[in-house]
Amino acid sequence: MNPKASLALGIIFISFSPIFVKLAAEPAITAAFYRIFMAWIFLLPYCVIKGMLKISTRDLLITLICGIIFAADIAVWNISILKISATVSTLLANLAPVWVGLISFFILRKQTGKLFWVGTIIAIAGMVVLVGYRNIIALHINEGVMLAVLASFFYSLYIVTSKGVLQRVNTLTFMFYNMLASMVFLLALRIGGGHNLVNFPADTWLYFLATGLICQLAGWITINYAIKFLPPTKVSITLLSQTVVTGILAAIILHEKLGLTEIIGSLIVLGGIAITFLKSRSAKIS
Repeated sequence: MNPKASLALGIIFISFSPIFVKLAAEPAITAAFYRIFMAWIFLLPYCVIKGMLKISTRDLLITLICGIIFAADIAVWNISILKISATVSTLLANLAPVWVGLISFFILRKQTGKLFWVGTIIAIAGMVVLVGYRNIIALHINEGVMLAVLASFFYSLYIVTSKGVLQRVNTLTFMFYNMLASMVFLLALRIGGGHNLVNFPADTWLYFLATGLICQLAGWITINYAIKFLPPTKVSITLLSQTVVTGILAAIILHEKLGLTEIIGSLIVLGGIAITFLKSRSAKIS
């Protein structure tokens, strides 16, 4: 599959995540655990039958670390979703390109190029329009907002850390061990908290299953595939469009209204993303 098309498809899949978390209405870490568990259980037999478990010790260690980072991202984001609106939480959790750009420039010493920063600024401006600056100002000390921003940092760490190993390891092999580490980490948090892990109504189990198969398995197979071929800065800025898709899904499924401001904000976000994909003569993102 074309990496850009794969990324676009993955964004649509993961955009359902905050919707399912809201509908399940269960503790955030429990929802995060079952998101990973459901996906891993379906991936397990395929990887075993196809003999896709071979991986070097170095790549395994990096993959396990990526899994813990991803679990932390999902956990704090889910908590945020239950404390503030799904749209605002998704907005803040997708500020990863700012972190990725800073990490790439200051730590990895990679030139991001002027068009990347221009596109990032435009995309973030569009997200501010989408949510409303008054709402952002009003929520700036809210715990849910702080957790969503923390999730965006974990999100960026995952993108940057997984880039190298995904270029060497098969996507499904990476996901097998990555999700295994995530699952163990989240299960430890759940057991430590002493919360219910099995007594849920039937519709909640369906939301857990949908989150695992659609958001985690299908979503991250396609996104991880794109990360293998595309620069992490471009992946992170494109993931901003998740806010737009989630807003549309929230309007349809959760009956949230999508007004003119939201539509304009969405178009600005997409415009910013388009700019980041333009080739810059002055610098190349790698």
